[in-house]
Amino acid sequence: MTALARWCLRRRIVVIVLWLAAFAGVAVAAGVAGSAYSNNYEVPGTESGQASALMAQAFPGRSGDSDSIVWHTESGTVRAGAVEKTMSRTLAKIAELPGVSEVQSPYGKQADGAQGGRQISKDGHTAYASVVFDRPTDELDPAQVHKVVDTAQAAAGDGLQVELGGAGIALTEAPRAQLPEIIGLCAAAVVLFLAFGSLAATFLPIITAVAAVGTASAGITLLSHAMTVADFAPMLGMLIGLGVGIDYALFIVTRHRKGLRAGLTVDEAATRAVTVSGRAVVFAGATVCIALLGMLILRLSFLNGVALAASLTVVLTVAASITLLPALLGLIGMRALSRRERRQLAEHGPRRERPTGIAARWSGFVERHPKLLGVAAAAFMIVLALPTFGLHLGTSDQGNNPATSTSRKAYDLLAGGGAGAGRGGGFGPGFNGPLTLVGTLDGAKDRLAFDKLPDRLRHTPGVAQVSGPEFNGSRGTGVITVVPTSSPQSRQTSDLVARLRTDVLPAAEGRTTMQVRVGGVTASYDDFASVIVGKLPLFIGVVIAFGSLLLLLAFRSIGIPLKAALMNVMAVASSFGIVTAIFQWGWGSELLGLGSAGPIEPFLPVIMVSVLFGLSMDYQVFLVSRMYEEWQLTRDNCRAVRVGLAETSRVINSAAVIMIAVFAAFILSGDRTIAMFGIGLASAVALDAFVLRTLLVPALMHMLGGANWWLPSWLDRRLPRISIEPPPEPDGAAGPAEPAGEKPLVGV
Repeated sequence: MTALARWCLRRRIVVIVLWLAAFAGVAVAAGVAGSAYSNNYEVPGTESGQASALMAQAFPGRSGDSDSIVWHTESGTVRAGAVEKTMSRTLAKIAELPGVSEVQSPYGKQADGAQGGRQISKDGHTAYASVVFDRPTDELDPAQVHKVVDTAQAAAGDGLQVELGGAGIALTEAPRAQLPEIIGLCAAAVVLFLAFGSLAATFLPIITAVAAVGTASAGITLLSHAMTVADFAPMLGMLIGLGVGIDYALFIVTRHRKGLRAGLTVDEAATRAVTVSGRAVVFAGATVCIALLGMLILRLSFLNGVALAASLTVVLTVAASITLLPALLGLIGMRALSRRERRQLAEHGPRRERPTGIAARWSGFVERHPKLLGVAAAAFMIVLALPTFGLHLGTSDQGNNPATSTSRKAYDLLAGGGAGAGRGGGFGPGFNGPLTLVGTLDGAKDRLAFDKLPDRLRHTPGVAQVSGPEFNGSRGTGVITVVPTSSPQSRQTSDLVARLRTDVLPAAEGRTTMQVRVGGVTASYDDFASVIVGKLPLFIGVVIAFGSLLLLLAFRSIGIPLKAALMNVMAVASSFGIVTAIFQWGWGSELLGLGSAGPIEPFLPVIMVSVLFGLSMDYQVFLVSRMYEEWQLTRDNCRAVRVGLAETSRVINSAAVIMIAVFAAFILSGDRTIAMFGIGLASAVALDAFVLRTLLVPALMHMLGGANWWLPSWLDRRLPRISIEPPPEPDGAAGPAEPAGEKPLVGV
């Protein structure tokens, strides 16, 4: 690490140019290649996945995306001459637009000879037309979809409301990351300036993080061509990369500034900052990446892409922190210190620094009242975690979008929750997520049984409407569409899927060779959630075991890893409680512009556990490392905990405030999934830094005394020794005296 720092300082211009060239090259390549993101939740081998595969094979003409144009009138009916003339003309224009394969109008007969009247609600106030695009959603051109939206909404007016919904239409409402990024960076800049008092030092962590995240974002775009990468992966990568990138650079810059105040030259201070804090940054980044890559054990292609994309961002932020940052430190010289600090250094020379102020007083307060504060902190975390027991994994749909979006309005009109709801308008809540029953048929007996199935389904509780059956050309595959009485995201619809699979369909199959599989949006997400829930214990166990092993090797203690695992679980559970209350219970979600209450995305627990365990490890190592060093020197547990907390709490809290600001800014992204990550991660970091690491952990360590550092002698002899801090330097190599309290551990 020392050699790397010296090389980057000697060739600072070369390093900066190389980073600029890497960013420009990857950005140009990504711009030329474009993106190929995919939100494919289907898991091979599940029933819904099999149903989807059979549909694609038997009915290839249905591979294109089908969206809806919905219109509603209060004063009359949609069959009125003026409304029919306006909408017929509009639908004809849309049918001629590029990218549109077909428009199925409710007026007149369809191409298959069926009447379009079923596309008009019973009260006559709402109607819809299906717009079939010529390619799947993942391949649609957003500009072409925008043309459809603009053409349709141009017909609105004179009491006629026109809205659009569907997966393709959602492309026109895709969140823009620029606003959250700018807000997060501005908030981070304010915190950094308050901490440093120097504009030059303030912008170094931000420049470093932006360079890394920008390069990673373009790299994720290229990665999407090689594997399945979710469309929220780039924004998730930005969210994580900006948070950890600024924090890692903060640790190194803080250490560099202390070296300057101790009288070291610019190159000496930067070299020692990277030598000491750079090792800790690499260790911390590695733990985050390993926690993220733990998602690979789930063997789900959807999560594999997310894991690699997020890990790529973290790797580049670490690389920028130990290469680009020292080059920039050498470039700005003594301006890393504020004018006042430079003047004091010139007038009074190097000075020793001791922990004073709020940090020292707080550390003493925790030492005097460990039981009271520990119980209060634990009770607070448990209360926040209670909503987690009611966690409902599923998928939010366009009914959870902000009330002002056209997709939400179209959803409500179709469901009957819009303007016509009071008069029984719309088509029912289940219309937005019909179930698809796909049967494989072998012979006349199977086809006869499949023909009788709709009658059995109509008498099944929870079924509002049944259409079909339809058969492919060879009549070896049949399809029945079932509209539930409840919305796609509701528990009632999930119960209906389970009822069909366990009771209704097995009874219908009887002694035939027919096999009927249940597919559709709800079935697909339920299968995805069940696979994740089934593998979640293994995943969490692996992440906890690996993190505990690292802490066991680093601190030679049984108690430290066990407490760390417990604290990490508490942070995750409490943050999930907050996410559940806001997004599932709807406490303030509409006020925040995040739409209505709904289930929690099934992949959220996995990704958040990965990220939070990695981030929590940073703070745990930072705090306990200083305590461990003091324990080795004095064998006084109270002093070790008091000094460690006093000397690290300020940097932990500053880093946490920056990360909270960056994460919380992404609530404004307009995307429900990213907002879940933003709120979940921001709340977890806040609880981890301000409740766990600076209150509950030291309180527990005071109560346990010397037992904190107990390790059986036989295990101590067999464990390999690793060290986060570098080996001690020979006397005289360090230059001026090291400030008191300045320890070669994580970040300072």
